[in-house]
Amino acid sequence: MSKAERLIEMMITINAKRDFTVGELAKEFSVSKRTILRDLQELEQAGFPLYAEVGAAGGYHILKERILPPIAFSKSEAKAIFFACQALQYYRDLPFEQETISVLKKFLNCLPLDVQNGITQIQNKVVFWIPDRHCDSPLLKEMFLVAVNRHAATIRYSSTHSESIRTIVPIGLYAMNGLWYCPAYCTAANQIRTFRVDRIREILEEAPCPKGKYPIPGSIQEYLEKTETKNDHRLKIRLTDIGVKRCESECLLAGGLKPLPTGGGMIDMEIDHAALEWVADYILPFGKDATVLEPAELLERMRQKIWELHRQYCVAEQSGASCQA
Repeated sequence: MSKAERLIEMMITINAKRDFTVGELAKEFSVSKRTILRDLQELEQAGFPLYAEVGAAGGYHILKERILPPIAFSKSEAKAIFFACQALQYYRDLPFEQETISVLKKFLNCLPLDVQNGITQIQNKVVFWIPDRHCDSPLLKEMFLVAVNRHAATIRYSSTHSESIRTIVPIGLYAMNGLWYCPAYCTAANQIRTFRVDRIREILEEAPCPKGKYPIPGSIQEYLEKTETKNDHRLKIRLTDIGVKRCESECLLAGGLKPLPTGGGMIDMEIDHAALEWVADYILPFGKDATVLEPAELLERMRQKIWELHRQYCVAEQSGASCQA
């Protein structure tokens, strides 16, 4: 084994151990302790975060923010990494935004010039466009850590109509259409609710949550899969050609969208009861390009919203005209 190969293998071994002695490494790599000491000195000079403790029980340890060993990438793999990162470029907030920028700069500077030029071409030709919601999520990283650490958090939350204090146990986070969402068990409601991260104003308290105390899925993937298969209501909406094009861009409804050979299309799918209000708000601006057929509860919500708009614009206008007369 060459010296360069030994240093790389040593970095991998040290990262796995975190605590070790010179004697352990010397035995593992079949070299002298003097050679190991020289190798460790070179790793420290290269920025590897080691510190030593003297004495009978002493040895070497790795600091918490340890450096990962080098990894060899092919040209296509390097481009694939930047292609994946391109999908996150237009998100207003990311849990590790500054770290992401730092990583990409370091990575790009280490690549050969021809690979850098290839990545620039990708960045110039492909964009994963995400609508700018003008909603900041300053507590996104904190909520990410709450979820990863499996903690419960008491938050001050601002919903559409009011502000309240909630204690929640996050399942995880997911991003959709430029917004971040946190499905979590709400202790006040005794059920799982979905919270928009940009509406979390403050984390008042955070504490470990005993495993199994609350009925929540083990992962965010499991939660989303269950959400997709819920069958509280059968949703049927008839669409014109324009309505079809508008629904194609909405991931929730696009899954049940079926274009018709004669023109237009039909949304026919199972939907969760909690999504009815959102569907009503989304479909209302379609006007004549969408006709809700089922369920009856959604039809009633549509009628209520249309009546409120009529009262706001038509009735108020008629009253104003009467007053002028």
